[in-house]
Amino acid sequence: MSAWAKLTRFARRFVHFKQMDFEFALWQMLYLLIQPQKVYRNFIYRKRTKDQFARDDPAFLVLLSLSLIFSSIFYAVALGLTTWGFVKFFLWVIFIDCIGVGLIVATILWWSSNQFLRKVQDQDVEWGYCFDVHLNAFFPMLILLHVLLPIIYPTLVDSPFFLPTALGNTIWFIAAVYYVYITFLGYTALPILHRTQYFLYPMTFLFISWVATITAGWNISRSAMGFYHYRVRSDD
Repeated sequence: MSAWAKLTRFARRFVHFKQMDFEFALWQMLYLLIQPQKVYRNFIYRKRTKDQFARDDPAFLVLLSLSLIFSSIFYAVALGLTTWGFVKFFLWVIFIDCIGVGLIVATILWWSSNQFLRKVQDQDVEWGYCFDVHLNAFFPMLILLHVLLPIIYPTLVDSPFFLPTALGNTIWFIAAVYYVYITFLGYTALPILHRTQYFLYPMTFLFISWVATITAGWNISRSAMGFYHYRVRSDD
């Protein structure tokens, strides 16, 4: 089946809610937080049964969209946003932070994997699978940075002192490590690739950055909150 045919079939299922397996999508979300290796075993099974690694059920995407809505509410409360500010924040998160960044990351990793990491020439990495890997890695980041952080920010993180800075920066560090690790698992699950340990290399940079920002007293969470305020501010 061609990539266009797969995309068309995936899009058609958006209007058939009864055909979506929301229970399985919830299972995936849970295990992305506690045991992400299990999630990718299903991707391998799908390849064997349906000849594609990428998801063919939009249920996960629907639930992720709902998660983005509710997590944006947490940030709207933490930032004291108006209703219009909340709408702008949500649109920015879904179209820039999630989809926009995902398109860039998925395309770069799709190209580099096919160019440099393939062991065979008769199969290639599906772009849709690369985007699925991004969505998988994005979900734990969403929970940590858009649910946990805004809840504890006013009382435990919003301060220039050492402990609040260390706590906030550690949450950002864990979220970034989660993203890198789940991305690594996603590409390691593909039997047509080798040398996938390269995907773990950014962890060294993340660790150095974590130590450096805490040592320098830079509270990333406070900077992020200021940036979020800036990008949704209204001129009227």
